[in-house]
Amino acid sequence: QVQLVESGGGLVQAGGSLRLSCAASGSISSMNAMHWYRQAPGKQRELVATITNSGSTRYADSVKGRFAISRDNAKNTVYLQMNSLKPEDTAVYYCAALPAGRSTLYWGQGTQVTVSS
Repeated sequence: QVQLVESGGGLVQAGGSLRLSCAASGSISSMNAMHWYRQAPGKQRELVATITNSGSTRYADSVKGRFAISRDNAKNTVYLQMNSLKPEDTAVYYCAALPAGRSTLYWGQGTQVTVSS
Protein backbone atom coordinates (compact mmCIF):
# COMPACT_ATOMS: atom_id res chain seq x y z
CA GLN A 1 0.00 0.00 0.00
CA VAL A 2 1.36 3.39 -1.01
CA GLN A 3 0.33 6.48 0.89
CA LEU A 4 0.17 9.80 -0.92
CA VAL A 5 0.28 13.18 0.79
CA GLU A 6 -0.49 16.35 -1.14
CA SER A 7 0.64 19.81 -0.12
CA GLY A 8 1.01 23.28 -1.58
CA GLY A 9 -2.61 24.30 -1.95
CA GLY A 10 -3.92 27.65 -0.79
CA LEU A 11 -5.56 30.90 -1.77
CA VAL A 12 -4.18 32.82 -4.74
CA GLN A 13 -5.39 35.65 -6.93
CA ALA A 14 -6.30 35.07 -10.55
CA GLY A 15 -3.18 35.09 -12.69
CA GLY A 16 -1.05 33.76 -9.88
CA SER A 17 0.83 30.49 -9.49
CA LEU A 18 0.99 27.57 -7.11
CA ARG A 19 3.03 24.40 -7.02
CA LEU A 20 1.43 21.29 -5.60
CA SER A 21 3.49 18.41 -4.29
CA CYS A 22 2.55 14.78 -3.82
CA ALA A 23 4.88 12.80 -1.59
CA ALA A 24 4.63 9.01 -1.78
CA SER A 25 5.53 6.62 1.02
CA GLY A 26 6.96 4.17 -1.53
CA SER A 27 8.80 4.23 -4.79
CA ILE A 28 6.95 6.08 -7.53
CA SER A 29 9.27 4.59 -10.14
CA SER A 30 7.28 1.37 -9.73
CA MET A 31 4.07 3.14 -10.67
CA ASN A 32 2.85 2.97 -14.24
CA ALA A 33 1.55 6.51 -13.98
CA MET A 34 0.97 9.34 -11.56
CA HIS A 35 -2.05 11.60 -11.92
CA TRP A 36 -3.45 14.84 -10.62
CA TYR A 37 -7.24 15.06 -10.43
CA ARG A 38 -9.44 17.86 -9.18
CA GLN A 39 -12.99 18.16 -7.94
CA ALA A 40 -14.89 21.41 -7.72
CA PRO A 41 -18.02 21.75 -5.55
CA GLY A 42 -20.99 20.11 -7.23
CA LYS A 43 -18.89 18.70 -10.05
CA GLN A 44 -17.41 15.33 -10.90
CA ARG A 45 -13.79 14.60 -10.27
CA GLU A 46 -11.78 15.27 -13.42
CA LEU A 47 -8.34 14.21 -14.58
CA VAL A 48 -6.05 17.21 -14.87
CA ALA A 49 -2.61 15.80 -15.68
CA THR A 50 -0.76 12.50 -16.04
CA ILE A 51 2.88 11.53 -16.12
CA THR A 52 3.87 7.98 -17.02
CA ASN A 53 6.87 6.02 -15.81
CA SER A 54 8.56 6.85 -19.13
CA GLY A 55 8.04 10.56 -18.53
CA SER A 56 5.26 11.14 -21.04
CA THR A 57 2.76 13.76 -19.98
CA ARG A 58 -0.88 14.45 -20.82
CA TYR A 59 -3.14 17.32 -19.83
CA ALA A 60 -6.78 18.23 -19.82
CA ASP A 61 -7.56 20.78 -22.49
CA SER A 62 -8.60 23.27 -19.83
CA VAL A 63 -5.09 23.42 -18.33
CA LYS A 64 -2.84 22.89 -21.36
CA GLY A 65 -0.16 25.54 -21.56
CA ARG A 66 -0.74 26.62 -17.95
CA PHE A 67 -0.04 23.53 -15.83
CA ALA A 68 2.99 21.27 -15.84
CA ILE A 69 3.34 17.88 -14.16
CA SER A 70 6.74 16.53 -13.22
CA ARG A 71 8.24 13.81 -11.06
CA ASP A 72 11.35 13.37 -8.95
CA ASN A 73 11.87 9.63 -8.52
CA ALA A 74 14.71 10.17 -6.06
CA LYS A 75 12.34 12.06 -3.76
CA ASN A 76 9.29 9.91 -4.59
CA THR A 77 7.43 13.12 -5.28
CA VAL A 78 5.23 14.37 -8.10
CA TYR A 79 4.59 18.04 -8.70
CA LEU A 80 1.94 20.11 -10.41
CA GLN A 81 3.09 23.60 -11.36
CA MET A 82 0.03 25.76 -11.94
CA ASN A 83 0.44 29.12 -13.65
CA SER A 84 -2.01 31.74 -14.89
CA LEU A 85 -4.58 30.43 -12.47
CA LYS A 86 -8.24 31.18 -13.07
CA PRO A 87 -11.20 31.18 -10.68
CA GLU A 88 -12.49 28.08 -12.48
CA ASP A 89 -9.38 26.22 -11.32
CA THR A 90 -10.75 26.36 -7.78
CA ALA A 91 -11.11 22.79 -6.54
CA VAL A 92 -9.71 20.14 -4.27
CA TYR A 93 -6.70 18.65 -6.05
CA TYR A 94 -5.92 14.97 -5.57
CA CYS A 95 -2.83 12.97 -6.37
CA ALA A 96 -3.31 9.40 -7.58
CA ALA A 97 -0.94 6.57 -8.40
CA LEU A 98 -1.47 3.62 -10.71
CA PRO A 99 0.69 0.68 -9.60
CA ALA A 100 2.18 -1.59 -12.24
CA GLY A 101 -0.07 -4.54 -12.97
CA ARG A 102 -3.08 -3.08 -11.20
CA SER A 103 -6.15 -1.17 -12.27
CA THR A 104 -6.98 0.42 -8.91
CA LEU A 105 -5.57 3.82 -8.06
CA TYR A 106 -4.06 4.88 -4.77
CA TRP A 107 -5.39 8.29 -3.69
CA GLY A 108 -4.16 11.11 -1.52
CA GLN A 109 -6.39 13.11 0.80
CA GLY A 110 -6.46 16.19 -1.41
CA THR A 111 -5.38 19.81 -1.08
CA GLN A 112 -7.64 22.82 -1.55
CA VAL A 113 -6.82 25.38 -4.22
CA THR A 114 -8.87 28.56 -4.26
CA VAL A 115 -8.41 31.20 -6.94
CA SER A 116 -10.00 34.57 -6.27
CA SER A 117 -11.06 36.93 -9.05
